[in-house]
Amino acid sequence: MADTGHDGEQPQIYLITPPEFELSRFPDRLASVLDARDIACVRLALASQDEDRIARAADACRAVCHARDVAIVIDSHLRLVERHGLDGVHLSGARGIRDARKDLGEDAIVGSHCGTSRHDGMNAGEAGADYIAFGPVGETALGDGSVAERDLFEWWSQMIELPVVAEGGLTPELVRGLAPITDFFGIGTEIWSQEDAVAALAALMAGAG
Repeated sequence: MADTGHDGEQPQIYLITPPEFELSRFPDRLASVLDARDIACVRLALASQDEDRIARAADACRAVCHARDVAIVIDSHLRLVERHGLDGVHLSGARGIRDARKDLGEDAIVGSHCGTSRHDGMNAGEAGADYIAFGPVGETALGDGSVAERDLFEWWSQMIELPVVAEGGLTPELVRGLAPITDFFGIGTEIWSQEDAVAALAALMAGAG
């Protein structure tokens, strides 16, 4: 994942899978989005704790992504990365980042979701994360109601070199406002909840510049 947004270029798209999906249908939906847009990375973010289910999803989504030269990381499940030929792992906060880097090597992608905390983001960066994700940036049904405000991204883009992802509750208005100060938009349920994910993504990103 290359750094883009800080130097004024349009942020890249980082796709996040739904927490639940039909294995018979979702890989085709994912492929249609990857074929329609340039996507920097895909995060497999299943809520299930069923390792067999996650493993089958990992294999199916990896095949779609790697056929199109798109990297795929998995949320939390570090031990599945090498076993299923994935490109890295997405963790929460700074915990586990050093271990993940040691286990996976320098070439792997190790990302960190830091909620709304500048402090957690800095700690994760110091621990060796390749990118920091802040969010939600908009209204969502998940979490405790706290929101990653625009000034967090503004400060980060001015002070910190590490790429930053804005995710959670994105709207076209938020995309327009955050585009100059983020490197990636983490996009998931915003498009997968719609019948036509490709059209939904185009509408969401229309304001990005």
